[in-house]
Amino acid sequence: MEPSNVKDSNGNILQDGDSVTLIKSLKVKGSSTTLKQGTLVKKIRLTDNDEEVDCKVDGMSIVLKTCFLKKR
Repeated sequence: MEPSNVKDSNGNILQDGDSVTLIKSLKVKGSSTTLKQGTLVKKIRLTDNDEEVDCKVDGMSIVLKTCFLKKR
């Protein structure tokens, strides 16, 4: 498998299972929920798209853009 090219907002390489922090508050589409800045997201999963990661937050399975994430 080729090395991943998925990077957070600071240019750090992200891998499956990493923990990340949100650098901006984000509204969740299709929901009244807002994810607050500083929210810790554990065990991310990489997707086919280098600019997105799949994760679970508060029991919801959502996709986040890597430009809003900072590696822990």
